[in-house]
Amino acid sequence: MISFIKRQTGKLILVLLFLIWGSLLLSQPALIELVREFGLFSGLGVIGAIFANATGAGGGVVFVPFFNYLSFSSQSVVATSFAIQCCGMTAGALTWAAYYKRQHRHDDYWKALPSALMLTIPSSICGIGFAQYSSQSILLLEHLWGGANNLHIAFGSFSVVLAIAIFASIPLMKRTHFNKDLLTRDLVFMPFIGFLGGIITAWLSVGVGELVAVYLIIRGFNVTMSIAIAVILSAFTVWSALPYHAFINPSVVWQVVLFAGAGAVIGGIIAKYVVLAFSAQRLKLFFGMWVLILGITSLPIF
Repeated sequence: MISFIKRQTGKLILVLLFLIWGSLLLSQPALIELVREFGLFSGLGVIGAIFANATGAGGGVVFVPFFNYLSFSSQSVVATSFAIQCCGMTAGALTWAAYYKRQHRHDDYWKALPSALMLTIPSSICGIGFAQYSSQSILLLEHLWGGANNLHIAFGSFSVVLAIAIFASIPLMKRTHFNKDLLTRDLVFMPFIGFLGGIITAWLSVGVGELVAVYLIIRGFNVTMSIAIAVILSAFTVWSALPYHAFINPSVVWQVVLFAGAGAVIGGIIAKYVVLAFSAQRLKLFFGMWVLILGITSLPIF
């Protein structure tokens, strides 16, 4: 019985999430009006989570420009994106973790996964903490982009740079032999990337997952493993970021999260099959183009 529960832990957690969601939905007043006004956000959650969990980038790449288009405040854009990603990235992380345990636990090309997570998760959470609770972070944000109100400029700039990095990594995906072990320099670079990515993620709700994935691909590690690491890392990161937006500086639009979050769970489950069905090169090329378009249109040049 215990072994069965261990094998089905991921599925049990997902069932529990949907039960909680159903209870929350049914407890809402004016349920029909709520569904009519916010129900379509479920589709946005599915799309955002598929992109996020199939590429390693945060769902903010989809959510941020959409919420900006709806004229959400800069605080609500990031906060709501984090809350949705807590649903989608958790589902994706559980799916990838189960896939690793079933298929690749004894695969030499995947043996770097636990170590990579141990190097990046704590540093990413520290980066989130620095960005959210340190006054120096506010000064740094104002110096670089003029403050949180210029979120669209920061997002656009980061997206363009991110797209270039994605395109640059595509030729490296044609490798058939991959690195197996982390080197000494990785013990330095990966925590640094995690910390820097955590800061960027706190500001934009996207960053750390894709930065780590691109680094691992450039270093010659298995592409699918790199995406799995990025997704699991992002799940821990967004959960560490949410309490600030939920309790200290409340700015989450929970009606949106109620529907988009449910869609994100579905998208997080589907994403693994998208990665396995299409070549990594095509997936990255399409995603890179998407990120580049979103980045350019977010900049004040149109």
